Amino acid sequence: MNDFVVRGIQAGEWPAVKALRLLALRDPAAPLAFLETYEAAVERPDAFWQERVVGAAEGAAGARQFVAEAADGQWAGTVTVLVEEAGSTDWAGFPVERRQGHVVGVYVRDEWRGGEVTRALLDAAVDWSWRLGLERVRLIVHEENLRAQGAYRKAGFVPSGRTVALGEEAGEASGEAELEFVLEKP
Repeated sequence: MNDFVVRGIQAGEWPAVKALRLLALRDPAAPLAFLETYEAAVERPDAFWQERVVGAAEGAAGARQFVAEAADGQWAGTVTVLVEEAGSTDWAGFPVERRQGHVVGVYVRDEWRGGEVTRALLDAAVDWSWRLGLERVRLIVHEENLRAQGAYRKAGFVPSGRTVALGEEAGEASGEAELEFVLEKP
């Protein structure tokens, strides 16, 4: 039996969402896991967090955020799914060929890692995507983030073969890459 539940966030929970995001960005793995820095996120005004949470709470803005909430009320982890529409262009400039979910912002507190939290969060994200009628779910993971790759593989995601070069400044490639993992609708 799990000592946590996975649920969608509520619009009024923006302070908790902000706090968990800032905690995630302070994690030693953050440079491999997130494109955003702690310094940039902490400077964002409360209005940014409020708007972000309202869209991810309702799912109306093409996004849904889930949290794993422990029995004591602490949030053990989070995941967000963004809907990418066929015919659009993704964040890296690639064409989106079919309607799909894009998993982002995966974070599990250190004391909850290695258990069932990551899988439960990913399952919630995928289930929501299938209910929306999306054709597949994808995520992007740093080539050196082997722990995350292992968790994604356990959840059924497989490498698609697509890589995204990470840029340093003005589009210059840093020599590092992110790998796309996908899960096709059954």
